[in-house]
Amino acid sequence: MPDFSLEEAARAAGVRGAIVGVDEVGRGPWAGPVVACAALAFEQDAPADFLAALQDSKQLSQARREALAPMIARYCRLGLAEASVREIEAHNILAASLLAMRRAVDALACRIGGQPGLALVDGNRAPSLACPVETAVKGDGRSLSIAAASVFAKVMRDRHMAELAAQHPGYGWERNAGYGVPEHLAGLQTLGVTIHHRRTFTPVAKLLTQIDS
Repeated sequence: MPDFSLEEAARAAGVRGAIVGVDEVGRGPWAGPVVACAALAFEQDAPADFLAALQDSKQLSQARREALAPMIARYCRLGLAEASVREIEAHNILAASLLAMRRAVDALACRIGGQPGLALVDGNRAPSLACPVETAVKGDGRSLSIAAASVFAKVMRDRHMAELAAQHPGYGWERNAGYGVPEHLAGLQTLGVTIHHRRTFTPVAKLLTQIDS
């Protein structure tokens, strides 16, 4: 279960200023942006039952994530950002994910009046930030700050994909969030490619090749 051990270790190592957790969601889907969140958790004010409920967003049901989101907004200072489908296509998904994380940290920096003292970033690749950064493999299962960012980013992206689903019915985005499930593939084969599809992703690119041939 995540806790504040990574944050406390950073403090013990001499880090001053805000220590924030950073995570992204949406690297795998065939459609939609990649979304990142930076979270500054108010450790002293957050109730124990809320902190105990926080964990890696992939380990939580959608209903549980939705229930936690307003509490995260209450007990954390947040920066939310995205990289668009066009940026994913132009730069590749990894670069776009790092770009979204940088934007999220910058957005949070504006809210807290300066850059954090340290950004704890989920994974093993560090975005280029204006503050010190430390990567943490499986950090969303280790750090409560990263877990808060993970859950909030997931909720916000899922909501966005549900809004896009209302504009583009037939792909099941309100249920699959743009991931490559059979329902989504069937929609692609029947309805074709939308402006929200990542055309550089293999399944979408293959379909476009078939249409052009």
